[in-house]
Amino acid sequence: MKMKAAVLYGVNEEWKIEEVELGDPVAGEVQVKLTSSGLCHSDHHLRTGQSPVPFPVVGGHEGAGVVTKVGEGVTRFAEGDHVVTAFIPACGVCEPCSKGAQNLCDEGAGLLTGLSIADKTHRVTNAEGTGLTQMCLLGTFAPYITVNQASLVKIEGDIPLREAALLGCGVATGWGSAVEIGDTEPGDTVVVIGIGGVGINSVQGAKAAGARYVVAIDPVKFKLDMAEKLGATHTFDSVEAAAPVINEITWGRMANVVVLTHGEMKGEYIAEGLSLTGKGGKVIVTGMGDYAAMDVKMNLFELTLLQKRVQGAIFGGAGPRTQIPKLTDAYRAGKLNLADLVTQTYKLEDINKAYDDMMEGNNIRGMIVYDD
Repeated sequence: MKMKAAVLYGVNEEWKIEEVELGDPVAGEVQVKLTSSGLCHSDHHLRTGQSPVPFPVVGGHEGAGVVTKVGEGVTRFAEGDHVVTAFIPACGVCEPCSKGAQNLCDEGAGLLTGLSIADKTHRVTNAEGTGLTQMCLLGTFAPYITVNQASLVKIEGDIPLREAALLGCGVATGWGSAVEIGDTEPGDTVVVIGIGGVGINSVQGAKAAGARYVVAIDPVKFKLDMAEKLGATHTFDSVEAAAPVINEITWGRMANVVVLTHGEMKGEYIAEGLSLTGKGGKVIVTGMGDYAAMDVKMNLFELTLLQKRVQGAIFGGAGPRTQIPKLTDAYRAGKLNLADLVTQTYKLEDINKAYDDMMEGNNIRGMIVYDD
């Protein structure tokens, strides 16, 4: 099948819209007609070189749509099913999957290789016949994808497909960072630093988990306004402004959970997060940094004597097949707002403008919408 896709050919280049060839599903694979694709900061890391990937690459990893074809041996899906992409595949049989940690599935080792799980070849090629990497084995910056069934989660038809795309990364990652791996409990104080497509859902998750105080920190006012709308009890434009108020409202105990959802994680942010964390509290590191970055700043005296914890998180610390159904139930119950997360929609051809808007702080989550 010939289709248009947003392809990146090198570091610091712009996305190029060009015609590509999409292969049919082989055994264990599924083809999906996408309704939409979220525009996540992780795809921007491909442009900056902070995430290593074989070029050229079709970007995008946050999508939802309808199954149009299934390959031999596919038992989880049928034509017409509504599905959400999961940027971490879940095979169900490796050691992490068997222990319930599907977000750490061994198939994740191939996320940035560009090679399909089924036969280690490419499903997308350009006009010259060159195989193209599909970001996170997905490549949702195109109206159709052919992917392994391990990379999809079926959802029910009452969930709006356009917004459902966000469940595949931003919502699951943010919500889970506060609720699952953050283990927020009723009465807790939760601080979220960085209110983008992930952080805003840490705010929603913390509220749903019963946090007494949900503190949002971001320099962009409209993002703080959105955080307040979706559950934040306090908002600040800096850690320095937030710290004395957190100290006051918690009677000096400080936060139980601090979630770091910066668009680009840096070593000094760990120390900032720990400075807001109380005894026995935890800092959840969700934002992604440069793959080569090694330097982290923290107060080791405090870390030990106050028994604080620094914890990494991928996909919110929960498997996609357990997390996404929980999130659809939260949506039905009115605890998860999906519609307000999409602050602007774009055509595929406008993808570079969309990322300019993201970098300028104009969106909570921009979204590509595929028209028939």
